[in-house]
Amino acid sequence: MTLQEFNQLPLPARVQQLHDCCHCHWWAETLAQDAPFNSLQSLLEQAVNLFNQANESQILEAFKGHAKIGDIELLRSKFAGKATAEQGQVMQASEDTIKALWQLNQDYEAKNGFIFIVCATGKSAEEMLVILESRIANSRDCELKNGAQEQNKITQIRLTQLIEN
Repeated sequence: MTLQEFNQLPLPARVQQLHDCCHCHWWAETLAQDAPFNSLQSLLEQAVNLFNQANESQILEAFKGHAKIGDIELLRSKFAGKATAEQGQVMQASEDTIKALWQLNQDYEAKNGFIFIVCATGKSAEEMLVILESRIANSRDCELKNGAQEQNKITQIRLTQLIEN
């Protein structure tokens, strides 16, 4: 859809489109109310600015909209379309890499209380495993911030895909 079409959507439809890009109700509702946007760039900037104001529960709500990196069964079912496109290279990884990603993600989630979030677009499963290994020892607070930054990257990609120039 074009930016003009997005701007002209009824508020509930704008909220739904935004929620599909970032699974935080507060963020989607607040950003939807900021329309109309005069450019894709202004939408992207406001999206980041707004998510940077999110509290912990809002950030965690956004995280719940993601499949776990390495969860092949989940990728094949609930998140099949978007997650497979975003994590497509995971499906091509070796069984050992997938198992390592899955196990380390389990360890990460047990430690932090939320799944490992990384903008997987353009990254191989091996690259994501290296990133996960480098972040596993971080504090929960550090990882909440890291995850929020990665969520912003993911959201920027999704918003750009939503709005055709």
